[in-house]
Formats: sequence, C-alpha cells, structure tokens
Amino acid sequence: MCLIVFAYRTHPRFPLIVVANRDEFLARPTAPASFWDDAPDILAGRDLCAGGTWLGVTRQGRFAALTNYRDLRKPRPKNAPSRGELVVRALKGEMDPEETRRYDGFNVLFGTADDLRYHNNINGAFALVEPGIHGLSNHLLNTPWPKVTSTKHAFTKAIERDRPDVDALFGILKDGHVAADEQLPDTGLDIVRERALSAAFIVTEGYGTRCSTVVLVDHDGRVHFEERTWQPLGTAQHTFTITT
Repeated sequence: MCLIVFAYRTHPRFPLIVVANRDEFLARPTAPASFWDDAPDILAGRDLCAGGTWLGVTRQGRFAALTNYRDLRKPRPKNAPSRGELVVRALKGEMDPEETRRYDGFNVLFGTADDLRYHNNINGAFALVEPGIHGLSNHLLNTPWPKVTSTKHAFTKAIERDRPDVDALFGILKDGHVAADEQLPDTGLDIVRERALSAAFIVTEGYGTRCSTVVLVDHDGRVHFEERTWQPLGTAQHTFTITT
C-alpha cells in the first residue's frame, strides 16, 4: 500500500475502519482479493511475483497492512526479501520485529480491532496504536504528507454517520489532486515524479493506483472487506463479509 487512513476505537459502531490504496507498477502480476487456497483463513489480494500481499484480514479477525518507506538516498539491503511476506506473517501471528531488519524500509500495521500495533524498521518503532484517526503513506505513521492530511480530513467527515457510506469512502480514495510543489516531501525523486506521487490516486505511465480497499470491523466481530481494482484492466469489485 501507499496510502492507509484508519479510525481506531473512535467510531461508536466500528472500532476499526480502514481505507487504503495500493500503488504498484502496472505490469506486476496481481490476483484480486480472495481466500487463499494455501492459507484458507487469509483474505487478501496477492502479488503473483513474490507470493505476498499488501493488506489482508483473517477469519479469526486479524488485520495487517503495509506501506513501503521511500527514501531513495538510503542504501537498500542486499538480497532483501519481498516486504509482502511481512503482511502474511502478521496475519498468521508470526511477526517478529527482530527479524525485520533484513527487509527494505517499511511500515506495518497489524493486530485486531482491540489490539492494533505499528512497526517500522526505520526507527524501530514497535508500539500499540493509540485510539484516533491515523494516516500512513511512504514515511512514518502520521507524517503529514499532503495526501495523508487531505485524506484524513475527508475521512473524518465521512465516518460521522452511524454506518459510513462505503461508496463515499471509495470516493475519497479516488482523489487525484496533486500537491503544490512547496508542499512536496523530498524523498530523492525528481520533482516531476514526486509531484505525480503526491496524489491519493495515482495515474502515470506504467505505474499507479492498482486497487482500493475499505475494511469495516464492528463490535460483534463482523468484517466488511471490499476491494475495487482499477488498473490496468479496468474496474472490478470484490466484496466479502466475515463473522469472526
């Protein structure tokens, strides 16, 4: 994922509400969200190159999602494994922060609607998430990049209802507004690419927002999981309800 905004233990009906965009190269083969044949408790899309995922839930109520940390000046580990493995491990309850140093930079959210945690391998943070509305892109949790700030603002308004409108939440994720140059982060990209990646919904040649996901978990453990895929083959929708 490259953008995750979520409400944790703030909504009266849904202790966890998540909206997220996955940005990726359009040529990278991907399977849409489904329950996995080789791990039947996991519901997630799948990276068909490395076998991992970017966001998923389980029949037992576990949640995990990941963003890459972008700093092109930072040396990359040699022979680093795919970061998508981390989400799978977290969904299986096998997350070990001591083993994550060998991966390229990442942020991962994982746990349940009652016990959500955050970890990155940049400053080593490993902490319980505090109740509130949070945002995460390709820096650290709640770093106020323009698309994080604007999406959090729209999201906060959208979840004021007793049951948030799922179409409205997906609409927030379709925002293609590009930030002003003076607001852009400096991650080592040239200004043209940094500008393009500042949108919540990215459309560029060969790279962009491949899918959006909305997850709502209520106090009874029911999970509404909906994924909408956008590129490169057009729109498709995949909706699931889980009772844990």
